[in-house]
Amino acid sequence: MIDIEGQSLTALDKEKIAHPNTGGLILFSRNYESPAQITELIEAIRQARRAPILIAVDQEGGRVQRFQDDFTPLPAAAVYAEQADLTEDAGWLMAAELLAVGVDFSFAPVLDVDCGISEIIGNRSFSADPELAAQLAAKFRLGMNKAGMAAIGKHFPGHGAVALDSHLTLPVDERSLEQIRQQDLMPFQRLIKAGLEGIMPAHVVYPQVDVWPAGFSGIWLQDILRRELGFEGVIFSDDLSMAGAAIAGDYPDRAKLAQEAGCDMLLVCNNSSAAERVLDSLKIGRHPARERRLLTMRGGTALSREDLMLTTEWQQLSAKITLLSHAHAG
Repeated sequence: MIDIEGQSLTALDKEKIAHPNTGGLILFSRNYESPAQITELIEAIRQARRAPILIAVDQEGGRVQRFQDDFTPLPAAAVYAEQADLTEDAGWLMAAELLAVGVDFSFAPVLDVDCGISEIIGNRSFSADPELAAQLAAKFRLGMNKAGMAAIGKHFPGHGAVALDSHLTLPVDERSLEQIRQQDLMPFQRLIKAGLEGIMPAHVVYPQVDVWPAGFSGIWLQDILRRELGFEGVIFSDDLSMAGAAIAGDYPDRAKLAQEAGCDMLLVCNNSSAAERVLDSLKIGRHPARERRLLTMRGGTALSREDLMLTTEWQQLSAKITLLSHAHAG
């Protein structure tokens, strides 16, 4: 999964999108100007690919909402602890608005339990209580699913108990596997049992379990996530350009190790030359089981944006969520 710099495609963008190893593209705020522009850009991306390609964005709400103007402002996940009855509605609204412009999925919901330590997680978590976090995340996912969107839980097995930001460095969580099971794994277990479609592991080292960060660890991804927890969906690496991934070496090494550990799709963002090196370094080949999993992430049939905005459901829910968001802004 790669990214692009601008709000339209360059010749180089089209070349990279057409590369046999490209399977997805993630959009950022810099790529967005308006609903009409982003719809046109996504159509151009799909034409450049001439094969299935997944289009993604981070649209959790709160601090992490890449498309803002003319999209409903979504509150941070922690807000739903006080407004549980709106959680499913918010998941539906987020998904319906993205599907209407051609996005397949958002990397949501956050399943991290807020331990009061991590600023990068903080109110992106639904709750400090694992049970409540699991309940609210399940509601949010249900809303996404009702709109026709698959969900991705992040950041497995939990990023909430480390203070450092894995975008900038490599956090280390010294807790035992049993402590992590008791505190952090409940939301993942609950949603996996319900059929969660995707998971993104954390660039965090849990040295009591493995020397490698979770996203490069066969113990975490194969032994625990796949075998113990029974997860059958897609594993997305977190961005291999993050500082927390540097322990795995240069970019081709990071990609190879993440793939060998069990990641189905590798994200390389905000570093064009690194993305090109990864595309060219990985073997080109068929992997039917991985391809089947990835196809489950494609967005369902959606109303056009104009038709969506004419529905009573969208009008009522957008007004409610906007009020909720503004009440908790800042």
